[in-house]
Amino acid sequence: MKKWFTVYSPPYFGGNDIAAIPASDDEKVLSRVIETSLYNLTKQDMSQMNIKMYFQVTDIKGERVETVFKGHEYSREYLRSLVRRGGTRMDGIFDVPVKDGYGVRAYAAAFSRRRLNPSQENAIRRIMREILLEKGKDLNFDQLAQELVLGKVASDIYNKAIKIAPLRHVGVRKSKLIEMPKAA
Repeated sequence: MKKWFTVYSPPYFGGNDIAAIPASDDEKVLSRVIETSLYNLTKQDMSQMNIKMYFQVTDIKGERVETVFKGHEYSREYLRSLVRRGGTRMDGIFDVPVKDGYGVRAYAAAFSRRRLNPSQENAIRRIMREILLEKGKDLNFDQLAQELVLGKVASDIYNKAIKIAPLRHVGVRKSKLIEMPKAA
């Protein structure tokens, strides 16, 4: 006989219920990954519909299931809509160590209004790396996850990189949790 468990987002993403999942045993719920959109989480802005969020189950307290942020990504359709003819797409993949022991892999993307030469592309990638590593040093995992998803990191990259070339869009198109702190 299966019973239903209510899955809640982490407190730094509102602590709202995001799903109900059936399972015959508590152990079968552990380490499941739940997918939802950012709009379903915040219920504020329809433009957040194209950001998929992933949460991994970490703890079960009765019928309540606690999760941790596992990652996010732009939907495939949204990413394709950002690409334009005559522009340059710059991707950067960076492993960001966070000060509280977590490790995050961030996939940053920038789209320019016109073709860029390789030195401009490299300079923009360098800015992406600098800002992401700086954020990892300064913030804990909860704060970094929020800034990656809600666009604060992308805004910082845009404001610094716009001095190099005219950009149309900058964003962290995907992030993954690659390392969790060792339990003491």
